[in-house]
Parts: sequence; C-alpha cells; structure tokens
Amino acid sequence: MSNFPSDVRYTKEHEWARLEGDKVRVGVTAHAVEQLGDVTLVDLPAGGSKVEAGKRFGDIESVKAVSELFSPISGEVLEINGDLDASPEKVNEEPYGSGWLVLLSPASVGDIDSLMDAAAYEAYVASESH
Repeated sequence: MSNFPSDVRYTKEHEWARLEGDKVRVGVTAHAVEQLGDVTLVDLPAGGSKVEAGKRFGDIESVKAVSELFSPISGEVLEINGDLDASPEKVNEEPYGSGWLVLLSPASVGDIDSLMDAAAYEAYVASESH
C-alpha cells in the first residue's frame, strides 16, 4: 500500500507538489513508482524552462514502460534534481525525498490549492484500482 504524505498535493497523473516558501518542489508519487517498477532514466527540462499545468514536462523510464511526466502547476523550472542522472533509482527509494524531480517558481502559488490533498488522492487511487 502506498503512503500519502499530507504535506504535499497530488494530481490525477500521479505527480506531487510541495510548497516550500514561494517555490514548489515536484516529484512522482509512491503509487506511480509502484506501478512503474525500477526507474532507469528520468528526462527533465532544463533550468529556466517554462512548464504549464497539466502539460508534459519530461519522461520517466522504468523496466516496464516509458511514462510522460505532467506538471502539477504552471511556472518556471528553477532547478532539476541532477542526482537522478547518475542515480535514477532515488525515485524508487525516496519518491517524496531525494527522488524529487524539479523545483519550480510557480506562476501563482495559489495554483497548488487546486490539487488533491492526501485524503482525496488516496480515494482517487483506491477508485482507480477497482
């Protein structure tokens, strides 16, 4: 069973967003990681790139499949997790920690409020599996 940290917000595409001051850190959920299996490559946008809520911003490859990554909010990429180039397995080991993907400067900090909280995401995941 996946865990659902309450300090992040979630998307139906299984990305998470955590507000950190005026920035938003983004990653993929433990549920997504369970579905993907062992992550072998993460393809992320360059720093300074603009991302748009609900639009593709990169790819994540695993032993099972290649999946698109969708931005939970609109904004600008301030930083990517460069550690994933050499160690993509960090996404499997710590999806809400060292396996984060990008740090964004949000177009509007309030956009994060439109995402699901932990309880709503847990219910969504449960409804998907039936």
